[in-house]
Amino acid sequence: MPPAKKRARTYDPAKIRTAILAQFGNVRQAVRALTDEQLALPTRLEGWTVRDLAAHISMAVETVSRNLDRDEPPKPELTLLDWPFATASRAGDIADGTRDLAAANPDLDALYARTEERLTQKLAQAPGDRVLAARTGAMTLADYLVTRTVELVVHTDDLNAAVPGLDIPYDRQALAACTRLLADALAAKAPGGSTEVRIPPYAVVQCVEGPRHTRGTPPNVVETDPLTWIRLATGRVAWQDAVEEAKVSASGERADLGGLLPLMA
Repeated sequence: MPPAKKRARTYDPAKIRTAILAQFGNVRQAVRALTDEQLALPTRLEGWTVRDLAAHISMAVETVSRNLDRDEPPKPELTLLDWPFATASRAGDIADGTRDLAAANPDLDALYARTEERLTQKLAQAPGDRVLAARTGAMTLADYLVTRTVELVVHTDDLNAAVPGLDIPYDRQALAACTRLLADALAAKAPGGSTEVRIPPYAVVQCVEGPRHTRGTPPNVVETDPLTWIRLATGRVAWQDAVEEAKVSASGERADLGGLLPLMA
């Protein structure tokens, strides 16, 4: 796990809570309308059907309620910028749990309804500094909720990619938080000031060791849109493919981020 030397930016807890509920509601509305044939379609996550993916999204949100049910650890173990690098070790367990959950819950809307009700109740009672015993490492509730925007936005994009014609909207606050956390994770992984990464309208970070610019246009600039950045950071799109398809503009000798991505796989 790379050291997260960069101080994490702050997020408005009320806006993050609202964003999570809004994006989960967007996904629930779309999943409710899917046919059996659509639920059986493959996704870009190897071995997962749309049904599996939909079940996983509910599981990613339910972890908030489940962790609040557990005893509170004495102190946090992970900062927000540690989290993106702490998830890979649990990939196998997550895949097994996802398939079990999908098989046990053929009525996905009922599963989503229970998940949403529990989350709403739990969040009404829990302060942001409550420490959660998350499987990746103990975190404050406020930080953990920001990680849920990543889960929701990334997997909303996975659903949209899997089902032709599906166009689940993205809550603006959820998309912004996801983009910013993954941009800050890049700056933590490759600290420096020689390259500026621009992801309008949500984030600008400097990273990569080398000469630091102090004024004017920096010599090394990368620019892309939020969804392309999120796909790059999570391994959905390869750097070279994004550059060749003009989804990313990269200028300067230190503007090639291919060796630093993905951040989460």
